[in-house]
Amino acid sequence: MDKNTPIDYKIVSEKISESGLKEVGKATIREIKKLVDNIEKSSGENFIRMEMGIPGIPPTQVGVDAEIKALKSGVAAIYPDIQGIPTLKNEISRFVKNFINIDVNPEGCLPTVGSMQGSFAAFLALNRIHKGREKVLFIDPGFPVHKQQLQVLGYQYETFDVYNYRGDKLRDKLESFLSKGEISSILYSNPNNPSWICFTENELQIIAELSKKYGVIVMEDLAYFGMDFRKDLGTPGQAPYQASVARYSDDYILFISSSKAFSYAGQRIGMMVISDHLFKAEFPDLLRFYKTSQFGYSMVFGTIYPLSSGTSHSAQYALAAILKAANDGDLDFVEDVKIYGKKAHIMKQMFLDNGFKIVYDKDEDEDIADGFYFTFSYPGLSGVELLGELIYYGISAISLAITGSDRIEGVRACVSLVNENQFGDLEYRLKAFNRDHQ
Repeated sequence: MDKNTPIDYKIVSEKISESGLKEVGKATIREIKKLVDNIEKSSGENFIRMEMGIPGIPPTQVGVDAEIKALKSGVAAIYPDIQGIPTLKNEISRFVKNFINIDVNPEGCLPTVGSMQGSFAAFLALNRIHKGREKVLFIDPGFPVHKQQLQVLGYQYETFDVYNYRGDKLRDKLESFLSKGEISSILYSNPNNPSWICFTENELQIIAELSKKYGVIVMEDLAYFGMDFRKDLGTPGQAPYQASVARYSDDYILFISSSKAFSYAGQRIGMMVISDHLFKAEFPDLLRFYKTSQFGYSMVFGTIYPLSSGTSHSAQYALAAILKAANDGDLDFVEDVKIYGKKAHIMKQMFLDNGFKIVYDKDEDEDIADGFYFTFSYPGLSGVELLGELIYYGISAISLAITGSDRIEGVRACVSLVNENQFGDLEYRLKAFNRDHQ
């Protein structure tokens, strides 16, 4: 590597050494954040920060106003109901009808401390519904912390990279795992973090069909709700709708985040939506751990309750107001986040112009959308090696190696924190990288 790099080579090397990281490219998201923070502080240079999926626009104002009003009314002194305040539950039910076109009773619409708590609670409950079936199947690549949650809980998982099994190929691949009788549930994200692929309607039907055949519950992470910008998904009660397995399955759990779609990440509030059929379902094996065999009751009072005793009271009022505005057609939340797609389109072209390649590039035969994330590689370097060298050029991201991806050459970039006034710096640094590595 040429040591005449955009960020002082000596400073970067020193901070990497001090961090104790043996390979920067294998670091977790938070480890990379800490390292880059330290380099920026010592060098005085700003990085092109693409490692963390943090909203890059202000929070939805209607939520802020509603939360302030709720706090002034005194809700901070009152414990919220474990299952959520009624107004929020009703608006969640309306929201999934308006934007996914599914019917779910408000009873099964639960606020959680971000989608992270939702997935943690779901892992706990779903791995207890059938004795001897305590594995989760991840359709990867995916969010690394989900696997960390299972490790903390002591549960096992299986995983495969879906890139080579799109379309009808997905059927045989899924069946090869589910037919063993060890899987309790399936988890994937859609749009996908980190690859930004989106499952097609055909693929969602395959997932629903096989999960029903083998009695497996589907968990769908909709953290980037409505962000397939190839379609206009922001009009309530009007097609096209957010793609979801829920239209084809009776037994599912949806995790809908307020962090990205509404830029409300700091208040840690998300939504767990449990299908009516699953909420009322009876699983005798639950009695090993809970007072009842009914799944929904066990989820609310046996799992969410001991985890957090409910979700922030004031934040529930904020989310209820946001959802009501969206449901009533007064808030086009999709239009507000389209800036991510516009930035991704420009940034991807900069990478392509400087010798890089897009790793996950297709949804079957269609080009993937421009959105919150994209993946890239550089000829001759693994993703771990590439990230380790990009740090010297003032560019941070994460390696696909920590996401369950088989594409070991890849790196994930998040566009949200990159300001348009940094595009010139990004282009300069990519040109320097390409010059030094040709």
